[in-house]
Amino acid sequence: MATEIDTPPPPSPAPARAAIDERHLRTDRWWLQPTLVVAGLLAFIVYATWRAFANADYYAAPYVSPFYSPCLAENCEEMRGGPNWALFGDWWSLSPALLFLFLPLGFRLTCYYYRKAYFRSFWGSPPACAVAEPHTAYSGETRFPLLLNNSHRYFFYASAGIAVILTYDAILGFRDEHYEWGHAGLGTLLGLVNITLVWAYTLSCHSCRHIFGGRLKNFSAHPLRYRMWTWISRLNGRHALLAWASLTSLGLTDLYVYLLATDVFDDPQLF
Repeated sequence: MATEIDTPPPPSPAPARAAIDERHLRTDRWWLQPTLVVAGLLAFIVYATWRAFANADYYAAPYVSPFYSPCLAENCEEMRGGPNWALFGDWWSLSPALLFLFLPLGFRLTCYYYRKAYFRSFWGSPPACAVAEPHTAYSGETRFPLLLNNSHRYFFYASAGIAVILTYDAILGFRDEHYEWGHAGLGTLLGLVNITLVWAYTLSCHSCRHIFGGRLKNFSAHPLRYRMWTWISRLNGRHALLAWASLTSLGLTDLYVYLLATDVFDDPQLF
């Protein structure tokens, strides 16, 4: 006797994607953050470009602008005890800030946070979460100039060296205008705040975190590196905040030195 075999019903067709004309469904002010990022970065770029090409008013004893340190050209102002060595002779007629300013600039341009910031704000790639980007093709960081972002670790090494020099500048700030030690002014305090933020931003870098613990297979065998990796990881969680804070402190420190050098006011002495 033949038996009937129950065959399952054919699967129902998958539901079609909803026909929505809008590019996104966000109703909040998602455009505010990328707009503020554009405004903030443009303001710093314009100011830093003006100051870098000015080639003047960057030293008011004992303070030096972080944009001009180290000053390694013959046309540098005489900074007693400061990091000014005439490694570049009189053939260099441009601003000495242009010699090494590209190193911290390259460090920030290739920084993971700044990449996110200017990708979203300037290029709209994408402008915000759940908002489609206007580009039809995406090549990632496989083409020039974005291919240079892979050099971030090497810019980290260079920027760490410059941070050491800025630390030396901050120590020299404990002198007065006559180069006598044991004094501190408002510029000294600004220099200490600035170098603290610069080091915090530099050490919170993803490359720094990877250098200390990225390739370790056994943390227990490297307790010191594990402790450093843990500390840097905590800083890394505030990397974006430190990026903006250090950028602001660099600009304000330079502005303060400029105002002193142009005799707008005298440096208030703390002791």
